[in-house]
Amino acid sequence: MKLRRTRKTYYIYNPNTLNYERVYPSKRDRMFMVLRHLSTGIAFGIATFFMMMYFIDSPMESQLRKENKLLQTQFDVLSRRIASAAEILEDLQQRDEKLYRAIFQVESIPESVRKAGFGGSNRYEHLLDLPNSDLIISTTQKMDILAKQLYIQSNSLEELIAVGKTQEDRLKCIPAIQPIANKDLTRMASGFGMRIDPIYRTPRFHSGMDFTAKTGTDVYATGDGEIIFAGWKQGYGNCIEINHGYGYKTLYGHLHKFNKKVKDKVVRGEVIGFVGNTGKSTAPHLHYEVIVNGRHDNPAKYYFMDLTPEEYDRMIQLAGNHGQVMD
Repeated sequence: MKLRRTRKTYYIYNPNTLNYERVYPSKRDRMFMVLRHLSTGIAFGIATFFMMMYFIDSPMESQLRKENKLLQTQFDVLSRRIASAAEILEDLQQRDEKLYRAIFQVESIPESVRKAGFGGSNRYEHLLDLPNSDLIISTTQKMDILAKQLYIQSNSLEELIAVGKTQEDRLKCIPAIQPIANKDLTRMASGFGMRIDPIYRTPRFHSGMDFTAKTGTDVYATGDGEIIFAGWKQGYGNCIEINHGYGYKTLYGHLHKFNKKVKDKVVRGEVIGFVGNTGKSTAPHLHYEVIVNGRHDNPAKYYFMDLTPEEYDRMIQLAGNHGQVMD
């Protein structure tokens, strides 16, 4: 049986009379229809509500989305600027280390100091409760590291500026000539590095350069400075040490005698003693050392004011002799 509804009036088709006859539903039927329509409406309303929640933003949600997008864009721009600043700082650090410090002969800043991070796992704990905390912490950490490296670089430049102001005096003090006027360089005995000990016949490190010369040959101070030792030293015999300042010292060993005493001021090219054969020595010669910041350095690097390029090349060839030394 089918019911047809028209303005709450119900009819049923009677096949016997071939007419639609009006019917009057019972209260139960009417209640059932009301409940059916009500449940359908409620279901449709709920479905519409959830669709609006998931697919349609409220005005507040729409505003928050816009703010989050703007915030993300700002962080992206800031991150790119930090990266650009870091690249510029990296270039400055490289020039500082490989150019400026090399020119002024200033000790390097260790990479572990330049790139040092921050200690403590709770440094950014106060940021954890903020929205987008991961992004904020990451950006803050990058800025902190950049700020620390900038501080180190700033101190480095201030140090180099101070060195530059004293460069004229520094150049006078740096060892820069040969300790003996041996222009033809034919009597250099041995250079810096591993050599054969003349007495024990075993390999050992030779911490300076040997210049053969007649007893009594003048020995010159290779840079301005102050005598800090003039006396007998085990292995070196009669020996003079000069403190040139700026981390440089020189030593002159196996002297026959010397004409300077401790605390005397000397200038480059001044005679300080005379070649001899004292101490652990197999023939008259001068043993010469250059000490930079407490470490022995190759003296061949410190003759740039005394030799032509051709003479310097010849000296390097002779200094490369890996044979026997004279002390």
